[in-house]
Amino acid sequence: MARSGGDVVCDAILEAGVDVVFGMPGGASLPFYDALYRYQDRIRHVLIRHEQAAGFAANGYARATGKVGVATSTSGPGATNLVTCMANDMMDSVGVVYITGQVARPAIGSDAFQETDITGISIPVTKHSYLVLDVDDLPRVMKEAFYIASSGRPGPVHVDIPKDVFVETTTCTAPQSLDLRGYITPTAGDAALVARAAEVINAADRPIIMAGHGIDISGAAEQLFALATRGNIPVVSTLHGVGTFPETHPLSFGMLGMHGLAYANFAMGKTDCIIGLGTRFDDRAVGKVEEFGPDAKVVHIDVDPAEIGKVLATDVPIVGDLKMTLERLLPLINHHDRKAWFSQLDSWRGRHRSLDIPESPESVLPQEVVRAIYEVSGGDARVIADVGQNQMWAAQHFWYEKPRMFFSAGGLGPMGYALPAAMGVKLADDRRDVWCVTGDGGLLINIQEFNTLAAEGINLKVAILNNAHLGMIRQWQEFFYEGRYMGAYLDNPDFAAVAKSFGLHGVGATTREEMNSAIEMAHAHDGPVVLDLHVDQVENVYPMIVPGTGVASVIEDPR
Repeated sequence: MARSGGDVVCDAILEAGVDVVFGMPGGASLPFYDALYRYQDRIRHVLIRHEQAAGFAANGYARATGKVGVATSTSGPGATNLVTCMANDMMDSVGVVYITGQVARPAIGSDAFQETDITGISIPVTKHSYLVLDVDDLPRVMKEAFYIASSGRPGPVHVDIPKDVFVETTTCTAPQSLDLRGYITPTAGDAALVARAAEVINAADRPIIMAGHGIDISGAAEQLFALATRGNIPVVSTLHGVGTFPETHPLSFGMLGMHGLAYANFAMGKTDCIIGLGTRFDDRAVGKVEEFGPDAKVVHIDVDPAEIGKVLATDVPIVGDLKMTLERLLPLINHHDRKAWFSQLDSWRGRHRSLDIPESPESVLPQEVVRAIYEVSGGDARVIADVGQNQMWAAQHFWYEKPRMFFSAGGLGPMGYALPAAMGVKLADDRRDVWCVTGDGGLLINIQEFNTLAAEGINLKVAILNNAHLGMIRQWQEFFYEGRYMGAYLDNPDFAAVAKSFGLHGVGATTREEMNSAIEMAHAHDGPVVLDLHVDQVENVYPMIVPGTGVASVIEDPR
């Protein structure tokens, strides 16, 4: 049966198990939207108000479901507005397929209206980028796109489709199986290296597991838990690894890194065996490499060979699917009591109480907001944080017990991520409570999505930590630029009033009592709520490792 190019794309979306597409139409993509009209009983289209929000929403959808997200735009400015999203997906290993319209084939290269070489632009920030010039190729390309985006180390794939290719028809179908030259799907790690890893781990007196985002991606949380409990090995997590190991478990020592817990960072300085699982040893997690496990043997398991040895010299490098590799490793791990190691860890944890919230009689502290959300939700809400101070407080002061509960943009770090990403997370599973925790600066970047929130009736709770500043900028200028504040202060609108103007339920709060009451109301309210929570304007994120220094150079809260 002959199908239009637009129908081919819709069929591929359904075959991938995706039921939501985020986007904004334009001239070059109108034939695709005509196909979406025919498929609207099976594919929900969410009309966003800026293409960047489409990419971030697709990111949230992908991370919440484990499927591939889909974002779409027209050519030219619509497509270029997606580039930041592609780079963000690439850094954070999130599978999203970007479908962009392009000018008709005869006009390509003529500087036509809204023509841009988006294929050339997107190549450095995607796993692969296609320009489809023959409709007969489209079924195969779409199948490849979803496969590449979701397999191995997930990431963004871009498909650029000229307007006339969307319109043309084809009788071609996608191949039953794919054989992509040079593209290797990972399996379990090498058995000999796994056995060597077990020897190193079993011989260690002070081992520690560093859990990264790869645990989430591979669905290996159960295997991580088994490794930690079987071997009696403490666990720390990266920002993206938060929740992969239950944070209230005695073996959990929290998040490490620049704003990680002091005792987690101290542990990394004294360990004799680092077991890196699905982590790329990012600079914000490691700090000064020479002081990060200087006496430790390093076992690194990752699906991407490019990450092995890139930052830390690795004693046992294992490339493979994390879940399958851990299943191969587990039977070889012995239990050890490691009393001296745990005595030292517990001593650090007792002396360095990084998560104690100081008294603040005159103003609400932002940490209190996150704690209040934790309490009212019973710890069972999904939290999507923006970038900056709010991101760190959301990671620190909410105890995540399960994977895929905390989401943020930790690699590229684009402000404006949280609101659209939270919409994608909520649409992925409407049964679970979802809170968007954002700073005022990040919110202002994509505040137009209040309109989408209202129009789509997405039952999302938005908590704005309104400190009238770009908080992390102000903090760095206080700490490292002798208080020379420039470009940090925000002259904000009344966010509750703005929310109301979009038809949302908006509430402002300036006192602790008002804040607690507002959060309880939002939790109980059946519908989207925006909370404008005025918090202390000069509160800093602690602990903090001074940039360029090691894990022992921790600035702790002086109060």
